Amino acid sequence: MARFPLFGSPERSRRIAEADSVAVIGLGRFGHALAVELMNSGTEVLGIDIDSDHVQSLNGELTQVVRADSTKREVLHQLAIDEFDRVVVCIGDNVSASILTCSVLLSMNIPIIWAKAVDDDHGLILEQLGVHKVIYPEKDMGRRVAHLVRGAALDFIEIAPGYAMVKAPVPSSIQQVPLGETGLRKMYGVTIAAFQHDEVWSNADNQTLLHAGDTILVVGKTRDAESFAQLL
Repeated sequence: MARFPLFGSPERSRRIAEADSVAVIGLGRFGHALAVELMNSGTEVLGIDIDSDHVQSLNGELTQVVRADSTKREVLHQLAIDEFDRVVVCIGDNVSASILTCSVLLSMNIPIIWAKAVDDDHGLILEQLGVHKVIYPEKDMGRRVAHLVRGAALDFIEIAPGYAMVKAPVPSSIQQVPLGETGLRKMYGVTIAAFQHDEVWSNADNQTLLHAGDTILVVGKTRDAESFAQLL
């Protein structure tokens, strides 16, 4: 195939492509973390990178890891990338390589392609190409930290623009009162979806009693959820 040596074989790629598997292209810090987490969750992972150090760092950690040029259609074809239902392009240090790789993948009719964008211009090009999901790890993390820094929330996840899930301590005003009697939705516009008591998480319902020291997951409009998380 191409001039880059492989760890593994195309035949192995074809076998794992038939299972619950994902190809991750670009094994820098973000791609590395993504690939390892996918493996830990039981997904088989083919990792691809042109940097031998990145490949060596994951050798034996993934189902298969190869050193290859993802901008070359013939290389991706030999790796049976067209048999994968999901491919994530995590190339961040070479925008041209990211764009060309996505273009090649799209021409191979991969059903689902995710791609990392380093900035809005990069993301716009990926969207115009037809990439199914463009992600902005640094931008998203910056927004998440901003919400945590300014409030009392323990964690924050924006589910959609203007709607969030917030992890927070239990306000004293709703402790030892069945949730169904607190009027949370009417008064604060939020719902408590789950709670942690004695380090065990459980789903919340109308009969749930919360205690001092418990932790809750609050769902609602971002402003409402954040405001509720700041109650004492």
